[in-house]
Amino acid sequence: MNSNQLKTNKRSLFHRERVYEVKRSKQEDWKLSYGDGVAWFRGAMIGKGSFGCVFIANLKNLKSRYSSYPPIMAVKSAEVSASGSIQKEKEVMDNIRGCPNVIKCFGEETTNGENGQMVYNLLLEYGSGGTLADLIRNSNGKGLPEIDVRRYARSILRGLSHIHKLGYVHCDLKPENLLLVSNCRNGGFVAKIGDLGLAKRVNRVKNIRLGPYWRGTPMYLPPEAVINGVQEQPADIWAVGCIVFQMLTGKPLWVSDQDSGVDEILSRICDENDPPYMSSSISTEAMSFLKGCLSRKIMCRLTANMLLNHPFLKGIEGNVNEIEESHKVFDINAITSSSSFSDDDDGLWLFSCSEESSYNLSF
Repeated sequence: MNSNQLKTNKRSLFHRERVYEVKRSKQEDWKLSYGDGVAWFRGAMIGKGSFGCVFIANLKNLKSRYSSYPPIMAVKSAEVSASGSIQKEKEVMDNIRGCPNVIKCFGEETTNGENGQMVYNLLLEYGSGGTLADLIRNSNGKGLPEIDVRRYARSILRGLSHIHKLGYVHCDLKPENLLLVSNCRNGGFVAKIGDLGLAKRVNRVKNIRLGPYWRGTPMYLPPEAVINGVQEQPADIWAVGCIVFQMLTGKPLWVSDQDSGVDEILSRICDENDPPYMSSSISTEAMSFLKGCLSRKIMCRLTANMLLNHPFLKGIEGNVNEIEESHKVFDINAITSSSSFSDDDDGLWLFSCSEESSYNLSF
């Protein structure tokens, strides 16, 4: 090795050390600012959003009276003064608890940072496999094997069926909000629904606003949300179609040759003459499933329970850890179990009801 190579290697090593020191310094700053819990240490930050930050939480003593906590959790944290979204998520999770396909909530706790600030913390089940978005990204644009897509789709729909039964709309289903939780019985992962901070109750009358209003991420919004600001349970089904398409192809539904801005994506969603491109590699059953999700006409979109009985999801062996005791939950949707929609929405839809009277359809 000559002197120039030696100098280059030294500079590279020094750079890596500096990057590590900066990262470690930032992690330590977060730990000092947010503090540890009574029973857990705050670990590395694994996510950050408008709501706050998500950290690893490690239990201090596995044999303590807090041993009902798992050894590792995810803790979603924000200053108390800015924690409204996380506290709302806690309220929703309390109302829908008991489903093995929805991320578990272990409780809440307020901690004090070194500078005296009060921090609200939501203790959640940890997805050691990352998110479905990570899995899709790692496919390098090729998508996932169809058997995996079917398995994850079934898990998502089981969680969504539970959420819908209890009278909620998730409003922000997307791969980033689907956590892969380890299945200790078979070494695989189960997809679980997380991030319920934008969830709302069915038919909740919203405040009067100027123009359409919607929650969530533009890429996964249905036409009725963009055009009329309507987000009820069929909106979640549209998002499931977008997610399944992305799992199958490795690309978002509204993909283009150039990076699309929000306005272009919203325009394409609203344009019934600009349907998304469907690859010929998608199987007949998968294509039929997608049509059941992506009908532009709300009344023709299938429900979560109907999709669970679709041929695309037949023949998949159940995961043992998906069967667990459910807690009794008050069904706030006992009186009105489904949304009602007017016929005024005709003309907005990609597929008509007559085209979707059976599963065997073509785009």
